[in-house]
Amino acid sequence: MTRLLTFVLASFLSLSATAQLLHVGTYTVRGSEGIYTLRFDPKTGKLTPLSSVRNQKSPSFVAIRPGGKFLYAVNEADNAGATRAGAVSAYTRDPKTGALTFINETSAFGRGPCHISVDKTGRWAVISNYTSGSWRVYGINADGSLGALTDSLSFSGKGVNQSRQEGPHVHSATISADNRFVYIADLGTDKLHTYALNTKTGKLTPATTPVVTVQPGSGPRHVAIHPNGRFLYLAEEMTSSVAVFSRNPQTGALSLMGDRVASLPADFTGDNTHADIHTDPAGKHLYVSNRGHNSLSIFAIAADGTLKLIGHQPVKGAKPRNFMVHPSGQYVLVANQDTDNVVVFRRDPKTGLLTDTGEQASVPSPVCLKME
Repeated sequence: MTRLLTFVLASFLSLSATAQLLHVGTYTVRGSEGIYTLRFDPKTGKLTPLSSVRNQKSPSFVAIRPGGKFLYAVNEADNAGATRAGAVSAYTRDPKTGALTFINETSAFGRGPCHISVDKTGRWAVISNYTSGSWRVYGINADGSLGALTDSLSFSGKGVNQSRQEGPHVHSATISADNRFVYIADLGTDKLHTYALNTKTGKLTPATTPVVTVQPGSGPRHVAIHPNGRFLYLAEEMTSSVAVFSRNPQTGALSLMGDRVASLPADFTGDNTHADIHTDPAGKHLYVSNRGHNSLSIFAIAADGTLKLIGHQPVKGAKPRNFMVHPSGQYVLVANQDTDNVVVFRRDPKTGLLTDTGEQASVPSPVCLKME
């Protein structure tokens, strides 16, 4: 009996050692507590709910500081008063359990903060204010707390779609893997901005080619940089298309390659908007989430960076928001905002195609998935 108990305990500890922690940012509707933590087992694809931290300001998008000790969230809900603005919150994070403990909160100095990135040094956080059309850079203190603003800018202008592009709408700020450049997508003006990041001062300086303008009315949302650094893919929210750019790793400059690539089946006639976009770790395939068609579009990536649409995976839910390709390349996890579920798909690394594992977890209004 003792040997059996020892074997069972060893097996449990081995399984625990391989498990990973998944954090889910949400909109605080339908009973959401705020930010949820789940355990993900990469052997089976199983998700197990662990804990949540209460934040009733819609902590929609989250980011984990390198090293895993701290987590940050943008709070989209506006504060009351004449100076309505969202906020940014900082939490300590237990690397073993994923439990979050509030540290501090600061104003987003703008409305509708919807995205946050932390640089590779862990010293700077870049947030995007959608409604106000602005970006902000915050210092991160040694104790993980959010410090003062180090840089900021509010865009101006508008696009051709009067109902959605009446002004600038900054939707994301993506930091390159080498930590040198930040790509900021403005849905409201159909522009993609490139900045050089000064990791000593937290300042953003327009790069050699500071901006590219895409198809009017396309609505830049999120970007994915190819693992080799030579290509960048832009999810165009309003036209459900992907713009493909060649990228100069030394200067960060972008050059549009050919025509934009449609993401939907030719016979689809419903309403749809893009949300998130990612490559797999090997850079062989690209995935884009479709809200309306309720699927992931799957593209093969050629050696020259061009795309070929090869299929669609229904997401077993409605309004897939953000998703993530597991670092192993074996799984894709999808956050379905309107059906309150996070769904796990197994991925074929050779074909890029997905199959449902049958594993999913209930989370109210999930928006963003981050794993450590």
